[in-house]
Amino acid sequence: MLSASTDEQGLINRARHGDIGAFNGIVAAYQQSAYNVAYRLVGDTESAADVTQEAFVSAFRNIRSYRGGSFHAWLMRIVTNCSYDALRSRQRRPTMSLEQLTESESGPVDFADSAETPEDAAIRGELAAFIHTAIQKLPFDQRAALVLCDVQGMSYEEIAATTQTSIGTVKSRISRARAHVRTEILKKRELIPERYRHDHDLH
Repeated sequence: MLSASTDEQGLINRARHGDIGAFNGIVAAYQQSAYNVAYRLVGDTESAADVTQEAFVSAFRNIRSYRGGSFHAWLMRIVTNCSYDALRSRQRRPTMSLEQLTESESGPVDFADSAETPEDAAIRGELAAFIHTAIQKLPFDQRAALVLCDVQGMSYEEIAATTQTSIGTVKSRISRARAHVRTEILKKRELIPERYRHDHDLH
C-alpha cells in the first residue's frame, strides 16, 4: 500500500486528470488489499476477483469525486459497496459451484506453527474454513466492520468513513461480530490448538 505521501497524492492527482498509468500505480498498490476485503465479504475467489475489478473501474470513473482524507477508506467504501451489490445479485440467482463451496481454506485466522505436523496442518485448515464460514453468516454490516478492522487493520475512524456511519456504530458492529465468531469457534473447541483454548484468548 502506498504511504500517505507525495507519491500517493501525486498519483491521485494525475489519475484525476485521466492519467491511466498513474491509476495503474494506484491499482498495483491497493489491489491485494481490495481483493482481501472482497474475498472476506463475498466468500469465494471468483466473485472476489470480479468485485475487485469492478471496484477499480468504478474508482477510476469516480476519482474526481475524491475530496481528500483517507484514500484507503474512500477506495474500501467502493469495494464494500461492490461486494454488497454482488451479494444482492447472487441472492436473486443463487448459484454456487462445488469448487466455491470447498475453497474457503484461506480464512482470516491462521494458527500456523513452523513445527506443526501434517495432522495439525489439516486441523488448522479446517478451523480456518470454519471461521470463514462463521464470518459469512454475519449480517453484511457487521461482516464489513469486522473485516475492515481485524483483516485490514483499519482504525475505527477509517471504518466509520468507509461505511459512512458513526464510530459508535462501528464499535458496536465489531463487538457483535466478534461475539458471534467467538461463540461459533467455541462450538469447535477440538479444532483449536491447545494454547488457544482458554476462553480469554478468544477475542
